[in-house]
Amino acid sequence: MAEQSVSKQELKKQAMLNGPVPQTIMKMAVPTIVSFLISSIYSLADTYFVSGIGTNATAAVSVNASLDQIIFMMGSMLAVGGNSYIARLLGARDDKKANQVLSTSFFTAIFLGTVMLVIGTVFMKPMVRMLGATPTCEQYSIEYATYVLLVAPIMASSFVLNQCLRAEGSAIFSMFGMSFGGILNCILDPIFINGMGLGVAGASMATAISKLVSWCILLYPYLRKRTILHISFRSIKYSRDIVGEVVSVGSSSLLRSGLAVVSAIILNNLAGNYSDALLAGIGVTNKIMMFPFSIILGFGSGFQPVTGYNWGAKQYDRVHQTLSFSSKVAILGSIVMGAFCAIFANTIISWFTEADAEMMWMGALCIRLQSFVLPVHAWVAVVNMFCAGIGFASGAVILATARQGTCFIPFVFLLNALFHEYGILSIQAVADLLSIILAVVVLRKAMKKVRAAEQAVAVVRDI
Repeated sequence: MAEQSVSKQELKKQAMLNGPVPQTIMKMAVPTIVSFLISSIYSLADTYFVSGIGTNATAAVSVNASLDQIIFMMGSMLAVGGNSYIARLLGARDDKKANQVLSTSFFTAIFLGTVMLVIGTVFMKPMVRMLGATPTCEQYSIEYATYVLLVAPIMASSFVLNQCLRAEGSAIFSMFGMSFGGILNCILDPIFINGMGLGVAGASMATAISKLVSWCILLYPYLRKRTILHISFRSIKYSRDIVGEVVSVGSSSLLRSGLAVVSAIILNNLAGNYSDALLAGIGVTNKIMMFPFSIILGFGSGFQPVTGYNWGAKQYDRVHQTLSFSSKVAILGSIVMGAFCAIFANTIISWFTEADAEMMWMGALCIRLQSFVLPVHAWVAVVNMFCAGIGFASGAVILATARQGTCFIPFVFLLNALFHEYGILSIQAVADLLSIILAVVVLRKAMKKVRAAEQAVAVVRDI
């Protein structure tokens, strides 16, 4: 049995290093896309069922999306940084250090999630107000935040498990864990919200239970030792190289998540100055657009480990192939998705409200604006993941922070002052357009790094 297990693990490595690039990327990407899509269902299902309570309740769930982002931020740096370093270590056949990276990242995420649980519970009311809750939806926001905070350690460490399973080529395990939790959430929502009459608190309970079940499923293959890597307290090691690599690459995700929280809070507060309808419309749009965004991010997260494996193994021809293939697929796929969302924007937004005409037209306009620039968003995401895959930390940070930071925050106040509600509705599309400028510059620098590595290998071979 042990020999068979080792053989399967070796086959995973060989597939990453020697399998046809398009097939290998798609084999990794499809399960990842599915898991990301199912993850999107968590928040969208809550919004859908809560929308029956009223616009104020919908606005409250939209506000608490920022709380999810804060918890995600706790684990994202460790997850993305660990994913990138683990893939490169496995490509270089350093399994021992890869185990140390996984264990250190996992237990650190649990600790950070626990810190969030304590702080959020103690400062509940100030927290939801800071996130953008208006007086009319504040109580709903508190009800929703209560149970989500209880599973903050679980949520933060789930991101590490999810990413690291993909890093070693076990995307199927990752997909199943995320998918089961999302399906369970859809089942529990109507039971708790309507059947048991728990309202917004019921939606939060359903999410918390689903997150816990998903975490157990993701942890199971590690406990059963069905993975290349293993988790243990003894493998925790805060060495300079492990901390440095995880933080340097993972900081791109940390900053992206952190800026996403800041930008969401700013947007919520600006929108709340106009109406709960605008606040709810933007919140629902963001959750709807999470579906094409999840496909793009899932595809990028699927090809990143393939890039990292081959970078670690110094197979630079395959590194070039991963970027070329992924760019083409991402752009073409996003054109199709963007067209679909733009055409059916009115129908889609009507699923979340029928009585509030103001919320409907605002949401539909916001969907269309973001759909038009979806190909730009997709290509920038591919370049970002490519930088993370080759360990180009500064490039990954620049692109990860563009959409919600450098191309968003300076302009949201300007657009709000000039165009009021329309400025609020269009800011995300404007930020996407601006981010392509940074992506072109970053990619040129990333390719210089690749060419330098290729030349170094050529010199050694000549010697």
